[in-house]
Amino acid sequence: MKQVEIFCENTGKSYQIEVGSTLYDAKKVIFPQNHQNILGALVNNEVQDLQYIILMPKQVNFIDVTSLDGYSIYTRSLLFVLYKAINRLFPHKTFVAEYYISNGIFCRIADQTEASSASTIDNIRQAMREIIARDCPIIRKELPTAKAISLFQESGLKDKSELLETRGRLYTSVYYIEDTPAYFYGTLAPSTGCLKTFDLQPYHDGMLLCLPDRKNPAQVRPFVRQDKLLQIFDEHKRWGKILKVNDIGTLNNIVDNKYSGDIIRISEALHEKKISFIADTIHARREKIKVILIAGPSSSGKTTFSKRLGTQLMVNGLKPVTLSLDNYFVNREDTPRDENGEYDFESINALDIRTFTDNILRLLKGEEVEIPKFSFDTGLRYYDGEKVKIDREHVLVIEGIHGLNPQLTQLLPAENLFKIFVSALTSISIDNHNIIKPADNRLLRRMVRDYKYRNYSALETLKRWESVLKGEEEHIVPYQEEADIMFNSALIYELGALKAQAEPLLREVMEQYPEHSKALRLLKFLSYIKAISSKDIPNTSILREFLGGSSFKY
Repeated sequence: MKQVEIFCENTGKSYQIEVGSTLYDAKKVIFPQNHQNILGALVNNEVQDLQYIILMPKQVNFIDVTSLDGYSIYTRSLLFVLYKAINRLFPHKTFVAEYYISNGIFCRIADQTEASSASTIDNIRQAMREIIARDCPIIRKELPTAKAISLFQESGLKDKSELLETRGRLYTSVYYIEDTPAYFYGTLAPSTGCLKTFDLQPYHDGMLLCLPDRKNPAQVRPFVRQDKLLQIFDEHKRWGKILKVNDIGTLNNIVDNKYSGDIIRISEALHEKKISFIADTIHARREKIKVILIAGPSSSGKTTFSKRLGTQLMVNGLKPVTLSLDNYFVNREDTPRDENGEYDFESINALDIRTFTDNILRLLKGEEVEIPKFSFDTGLRYYDGEKVKIDREHVLVIEGIHGLNPQLTQLLPAENLFKIFVSALTSISIDNHNIIKPADNRLLRRMVRDYKYRNYSALETLKRWESVLKGEEEHIVPYQEEADIMFNSALIYELGALKAQAEPLLREVMEQYPEHSKALRLLKFLSYIKAISSKDIPNTSILREFLGGSSFKY
């Protein structure tokens, strides 16, 4: 047989493989003793499942659950197993995966009142374990899209058929576990036997699919109670019902029928209504609340939210005074370093908490305080004479990623504080089984903004992103439930509006870079979404912070 050479990044060696072999065949040659946990591979920096056929020389990097790409493969495959188990126990019922929460994925069986009972969850969990124990192959088939649409219509999966109808592709990849078909927008594991680590728990009015820990894949991530986050997700599900938009297929049909302007106006009105409610809540407690702390992860729209909240506070007769935690960075030489020896600007120890506390306490006493500034060019603190003094009509509005961390505010009077968590918690899904990660939404926002205002390419943004997520997991997520109130800055139409600016940037990430796989994944994700013109987006929208055209100064 004719041979072809592949270079394996995992071992740093080249191998001769028979032309026409699959990645599944190749992994057994390269890893004869230990290949059971391999879920897929990066082939020339593009994610492929193990059915991929090798015809030409390639660079291959096999991946498992410890990598971000491998973790996504594991998660999608586990959702498929859950769907198959539910489909067997509750035929003709609709299974919906809704959002990431509490270190897992919240799922429901629509119109099944007893779906969250412990006995029902036990039965589903056992069915999943049986499917995994059988080590069923997960087979990908390329079907004409018209045939795939008919298949999903016959299976009662209207959301998938509607999505494929609006995507406009000739062929579609359909995955099977035995005789159960499904569609996922990314690759899946080679078989169900790879998916042994999971749990299923009753949760709210549904169930929580608990996922493995990337650092310790044999263990499930610990359950973290996130009741406030759950409330904000539920709020946006209700908003989705008001808009009659829950998935991308429905949104695409609205765009095709020229109704996107209405969706934009209603979405923005819902935002304004919530911001007004927050301002009213603060006003009702104006004798006590003097310090408003706003925190959230990267590209959540915190700055625009702060400005719009300030406007609503002024409508209520309050006078907001804005401060940034960036003013309180320690001098560069005192900045802590991470495990790689790099400056860790995300650490709370990068802030001078003593000076911050002193300034706030003095302001609350009615004293005039000169506010420090920080030069990112020199890495030094300086003062330029700006002084602040507040009276009973003023409120301090402080923005920064550590705003919810108790370590920042432990010496401040709790009754004077009001904490707000802001994030883009994407509430729309691709379809009932394909959730949109909020982090992907924020990444697209950041990529567009970095290019427009910071002269960073998409490649540079992608290179930094995993480090950004790591910092958020360490410094923001553990404290988000400390918030008095949460604000979801995601807009149901925004992915369509970001698409036109994001796609050209992603196409510039060349094959030679490891980030190429992430760019391709986002391009595929955006391929499901119809572009939406930005002309109807108001200039006060949070989205304008990223797209440009805002009436606010940043």
